[in-house]
Amino acid sequence: MHDFATSLAASHAVSDAPFWAEIYAKAFPGGIMIDHRQDGEHQRAGVDRSIILPNSKQVLVDEKARFTDYGDILLEYWSDEARKIPGWVCKPLRCDFIAYAIVPRGWCYLLPVLALQSAWRAHGDKWIEQHRRIEANNKTYRTISVGVPLATLFAAIGQALRIQFTAMEVA
Repeated sequence: MHDFATSLAASHAVSDAPFWAEIYAKAFPGGIMIDHRQDGEHQRAGVDRSIILPNSKQVLVDEKARFTDYGDILLEYWSDEARKIPGWVCKPLRCDFIAYAIVPRGWCYLLPVLALQSAWRAHGDKWIEQHRRIEANNKTYRTISVGVPLATLFAAIGQALRIQFTAMEVA
């Protein structure tokens, strides 16, 4: 039995871990981190932290900490399978990035949300058929995810960033 409260507590326990500051200092030099862990609308919109850049741009981040390295990224496509509530890979999110940290490996993958969700729309059905399905049985609901290998996921995100259009002649 998976317990959401226990998992959330474990995630929150690492929210102040020094690796987040290290990640954001490398990814967004000069940025200031603001934690949004308290319950509220921003949490349901997928915002755990914002980074304010030196030019005042705000970058919104949903943080995922994984405590075992399986060589994949676990994409949640049903938050509640029975009630058909979509998971974070396919529901509207306000964040710009998913910061997916694999804690024992010391790697964080910054997944651009729009490109990730576009890749999911294009390949999600195939990934569900081909890769490891993970069911997390909670007390009153079941969350469903699929483990997509890193190379497969990043190739699909790369494809989503390249848009082919109908060419036209320029005089």
